[in-house]
Parts: sequence; structure tokens; C-alpha cells
Amino acid sequence: MLPTTFGNPLWFMDDELLELRGTALYRATELRKKDLLTVYEDKVKDLVKKLLVLDGDSESDVCFEDFLWANSIFWSRALNLPLPHSYVFPQIQEDQEKEISCSVDKSSEVSTSNIYSGSPINENDGKRFEAHGNDTRMTGVTSTSRQGETVWVEGLLPGIDFCNHDLKAVATWEVDGTGSITEVPLSMYLISALQSPSLVEKEISISYGNKGNEELLYLYGFVIDNNPDDYLMIHYPGEALQNISFSDFKGQLLVAQNAAMRCLLPKNLLDSGFFPAGSSNNKAKNTCEADIICNFSWSGHRRTPYYLNKLVFPEDFMTALRTIAMQEDEVSKVSSMLEELVGSEGERQPSGTEIRTAVWEACGDSGALQLLVDLLQKKQG
Repeated sequence: MLPTTFGNPLWFMDDELLELRGTALYRATELRKKDLLTVYEDKVKDLVKKLLVLDGDSESDVCFEDFLWANSIFWSRALNLPLPHSYVFPQIQEDQEKEISCSVDKSSEVSTSNIYSGSPINENDGKRFEAHGNDTRMTGVTSTSRQGETVWVEGLLPGIDFCNHDLKAVATWEVDGTGSITEVPLSMYLISALQSPSLVEKEISISYGNKGNEELLYLYGFVIDNNPDDYLMIHYPGEALQNISFSDFKGQLLVAQNAAMRCLLPKNLLDSGFFPAGSSNNKAKNTCEADIICNFSWSGHRRTPYYLNKLVFPEDFMTALRTIAMQEDEVSKVSSMLEELVGSEGERQPSGTEIRTAVWEACGDSGALQLLVDLLQKKQG
């Protein structure tokens, strides 16, 4: 019943992978495949050979594709499940119990049956994109006494892990902590999400969470038409900085300004272009510092742009583009203005706000907006 191949980028042929070049997904796939290959060569390959010998199957061999398949089987189906600390770490629990058995009264012992209140834990608490990685990540272990704690562990739920994703899920999965519903403590079950009884032969689907198409393709190998959760990642590659003029100086300015080299936007935010309707009063995308920066000017000639609070792109990202796009004469202007602030003997260092002001005064947004258009065109192409 398990698939033999997958549609995520880890399985793309070289020519297919080239179609992703220029996107964050391309770089993420490259790094992931390189990391998996390292794990396979350093840890998996020799271990599997030893296991095959112990199993009396010394004739069989394992290759990287087998490991890639196993990795894809797990991470394309894994759910983040809440389990008791004593269940995940039984040996540690036994050691702790031996240490305290002579000093702890039975009345003060914490019963594992009280780990959960009895109310089901739903899938939205348990599916997280950041959980998909090389290691099984566990959170929730905070107090000294760990017997009654919950540990989140990625794992497979036979049956439920076969459910496909749907924006209008037919069911949700929940955890029965005390076994009050299933009569099996810590068991998982599906519950209908429909108001009316399910139709006969209708596929049972669950929601994988609010994920954009890049995330869905990276993890599961599919995309959704008109995905309402789709996001657009726009970034200027850090390695490209080495090839621009005055790269060292601009790099220092970027760090000092805490500029962002990338931004993530809901795609529907761009339906009306760079200036969506009804955004004139939306100042959440621009920090209070941005208003101060653009209102401050050495000469008074560079006024606050009328579109400051209308532009959908965040100010810290535009700051990075302004700095990267600076021409030689603009670099000289910025350098001169900052030297005025620093003084002949370097009495102090300019603040990030003052540097942003100098960059804005010297070059405005003309170069930044052109660079933004170039990045969008390259991503589209």
C-alpha cells in the first residue's frame, strides 16, 4: 500500500530541479539532499549492512534511494503527537522512580492517568511545519518532576497517515488521553468534521494545516490550485552580494540597519499590485522607526513618499533593497553623511536609524523598486 516514489523535490530529476532555480525551494532542496546524503554515508550505510548480516541476509544491499524512500515515507506522513514523558523515556522514568521510591509518600506520587484532563487533543495542536527535519524534536519538557509531563514526538499513525489533505477536511484526528472514548488510553481516532453524516464512499480527508504551495510541494509533493494559504517568498541571495560593487561596505550597512534580505507575503496581497486597495491606513507593515527615518533629512529635499504606508512590502526588506541597489555616487553620499555624524576622531558610531536615513536621503526608492521588479520577474521566469 505504500508508495514507491514521491513527487517532492527530493525526487526530482536534474532537469526538473532546474525549473526551481532562483527560488527558496531550490536552495532548501539542495541543502536537504546534501544533508541526507551525509547522514546516509556516515551513519546509515554501515549500520544497515550489519543489520542485514545479523538477519542472515548478507546478499542484499542498500542504496541511497532506499534511505531517501524511507525518509520520505516518514516525513510525508508524520504527525506531531503528545505522549507522556515516561512513555517516550521509559528507562529514565524507571531510574527516577528508583531514586525517589524511598523518600516519596504514595499520596504525593503523580499518577500517569492525570497527564491529560480527558479532553481530546486535536490535530491543529499537533501538526507543525518546523517539526519536519532531520531529528525528532520534542518540546514541553520543562519542570523538574517529569512523570506527568507531555512530550511532543513525530510519529506515524497507521490508517490516519493515509488520509489526504483537503482545504475542506471531512475529518480531524484527536488524541484520547484517558481512553474515555476508545477505551484505550493515548489512542488516536478520527472524528467527522461534517455537520451531516458522511456520504457513502466519500474519501476521508484531513487538514495538514495552513500551508502554502511551496511548503506543500517541499513536504508532500503536491500543490493546490488557488491555495488561499499560498505565500510568495522574495529574497535576495546572500551569495549574490559578493558580486555587486562596494559589497563590503554595503554588507556592513545591511548588518547595522538590521535589514531583511527576504520577505514572505500572502499571494492574494499582490492581486492589486504593490499598492492594494484599502491599505492606506495600514501601518502595521512598516515600523514606527520607518516613519522617523523618512521624515528625517539632512537637506529637506527628500520628502516622505506618499506610498509609505500603502506599499505591501515591509520596510526592513525595502531598506535592504535600497542599500544593495546604491550606485557609486550614492555610496559616496552615504559615506560622507555618516562621516559627518561620526566626527573626525570617530567619537561615536551612527545608529541604525541614522544609517537608514542616510541611505534614503542619498538614493530614495528608485533603485530599490527596480531591483524588486527584477527579483519578481526572475522568480516568475
